[in-house]
Amino acid sequence: MNYFFSGHVFRRMAERRFSPDEIKSVIENGLVIKEYPDDTPYPSRLILGYSGNRPVHVVSAYNSTDDTEYVITVYEPDALRWTSDFTERRI
Repeated sequence: MNYFFSGHVFRRMAERRFSPDEIKSVIENGLVIKEYPDDTPYPSRLILGYSGNRPVHVVSAYNSTDDTEYVITVYEPDALRWTSDFTERRI
């Protein structure tokens, strides 16, 4: 699989102290907690993973035609806005 990290994603990763390898690991081993099948140009999803004890959310989209994972954004979920397991937004 190929990975595409836009300039925006690289800036966010640097600001939030995530490496490309950490993000790849989340995509490959994390838990898909939300799917967005109507997103274009490719369906996307929100994936939960961990970097050590630190929770990580990755939004990415996969294009099976060219076997490329397009990383859209990455962030550490805010404990005040997410349930304790970081899988659901609080109301």
